[in-house]
This record gives sequence, structure tokens and C-alpha cells, in this order.
Amino acid sequence: MTLNVQAAIAYTWESLGLVWLVGLAFAKRTVRSQPNGARIFHLVIAMLGFFLLGSGFFDAGWLGRRFLPAHLPLQLTGLVVTIAGCLFAIWARIALGSNWSGRATVKAGHELIVTGPYALVRHPIYTGLLVAALGTGLATGKMRCVVGFMLIILALFIKISQEECLMVQTFPHAYPAYRRRVKALIPGVF
Repeated sequence: MTLNVQAAIAYTWESLGLVWLVGLAFAKRTVRSQPNGARIFHLVIAMLGFFLLGSGFFDAGWLGRRFLPAHLPLQLTGLVVTIAGCLFAIWARIALGSNWSGRATVKAGHELIVTGPYALVRHPIYTGLLVAALGTGLATGKMRCVVGFMLIILALFIKISQEECLMVQTFPHAYPAYRRRVKALIPGVF
């Protein structure tokens, strides 16, 4: 039996999506959120990035060129990194609980979560997504993945800036102290 790495990666991402869909039912009511224009802008960039990362639609031309060889050990490493990133994002999503939203928001009775993965980084869902995207890019090895990864980074930085503003407004004393203690995406680095 041959292992289809790309199918396993797709199932991993689908599992993450399923957790997100189930979590929607348990989210608190939104009190404040990012402006719609900003939301649409970062969503379009993120969707294009994930589309490039996961779709063979752009495999023709320079976006379809390989930047890594198609060796099974490298593909398996990419699969393991994708799984690890998605599991980290799921852990963070569960830790965030009913405070979660797909957009930068403040929920009714919003709590500042600083335990679990949030003790390691302020935006662990995004850390997990970036790790998973990196793994998918390693396993796929095509230029479209590099472009997609860069677009995902851009989209997440836009969203992080909006979330940070909302958190400082909502927790004017606690969030700046948390921000000084805990890095945004990479523990102890950034």
C-alpha cells in the first residue's frame, strides 16, 4: 500500500476546518469587531494564499515549478509538520473556547486567555496555521506554495494588528503586560 501524502495533508486540513465549524456553534455573541473592509481585505489575501498552497490549479507555468525535489522522506516530513501545525492550532482553538471568532472581535464577557498555547505565543492559532502551511509547502515543493505562504503571512499580520488593537482597548492594563511577556508568533523570538 502506498501512502498518498497529499491526500493525508488534505484530510489534516479538513479536520482543522471541521473543528472550526463545530466551534462556531459555541462562540459567544460579538460585541465589537474589525471593520468589514479590513475583514474582506485580509480574507481575500488569506484565501488566495491557501488556494495557492493547496490547489493544483496553478501548477502550469512558473508557479508549478518545483523548488524542492519530490522525495518521499521530504514529503513525509512535510506531512508531519502539517499535522503538528494543525494540532497546535486546534489546541489553541479549544483553549480559546467561546471567545473564538473567525474575525478580529471582542465577545460578550470576553476573557483574556493566557494559559495553554497562549502562554507560549499570543496568536497560537496563527502559529499553528503557519507551521501547517510550511509543512504543506515542504511536502508539495512547488513555487505556488512559496507565494501562497507569503500571502498567508501577510493576511495574518493584517489580522494580528487588528486583534492587537481590540485587545489593548478591551484589556488596557492586562494586554500590554501580556504582550511584554509573550511573543506574538514564535516563542521567545517574535
